[in-house]
Amino acid sequence: MTARTLVRLTFANPASAIYLGLVGAAVAYATAVTLLAPDPGFVWVLPALCAFPLFLVVALIEGTVRGEGQPDTWLFITELALCVLAQSLVLGTIVEASRGRLRRRPRAS
Repeated sequence: MTARTLVRLTFANPASAIYLGLVGAAVAYATAVTLLAPDPGFVWVLPALCAFPLFLVVALIEGTVRGEGQPDTWLFITELALCVLAQSLVLGTIVEASRGRLRRRPRAS
């Protein structure tokens, strides 16, 4: 798979673009609430729920390895971004495969 194919599957199909837009809106909302509200509470749960299936696994593994306590902010944001991008790639792959556009190239003999 080339880099162009990965970018196309992750960003350039409608399903992935809508998903990334929703996650971006959730992150923008959580950032605004964090900056403007005196007590933001659990507002960052919303972006984490957008990345739920994979983010849950990553958070459980990270919690097991790291131990008790909350992760650092940079680690949380990095995990969230990587999980969202991985899920966008999988979503794009599913959409393209359901359309029949992903085909294996025949091997040259």
